[in-house]
Amino acid sequence: MKVYFKFLLIGSFVLNLIRCGKKAETDAIGNPIEQTETSANQTPKALGKEIFEGKGMCATCHKADVATSGPSIKDISKIYTEKKASISLFLQGETDPIVDPSQYEIMKANLEITKTMTNEEVQALEAYMLSVK
Repeated sequence: MKVYFKFLLIGSFVLNLIRCGKKAETDAIGNPIEQTETSANQTPKALGKEIFEGKGMCATCHKADVATSGPSIKDISKIYTEKKASISLFLQGETDPIVDPSQYEIMKANLEITKTMTNEEVQALEAYMLSVK
């Protein structure tokens, strides 16, 4: 019986060591993020699209050319281009909304996600969104 408990104790210890070495990246809500390509192998536009459709959760409210619960990507791109404004600064919470300020309260929850992103990720989101014409 002692041998069994020693085996169980050592086995548990080894499994915990193995698990501790594998840190899965998670989004702001705690969901695991699947890694496809590394950002070094992607263009900013491709990375932005991946983030937009994935961990950024942007595609939940924004579609390319149809306004749903949020304005379309085309409308966002057009307005930010016309006003020479920065989408990435807005996503980092550093500027006020300019597309549809009445929807800002809804957008605040997602800004908590984008505020945790790296500059590269936010700029990639902007590159993708500005590419949708």
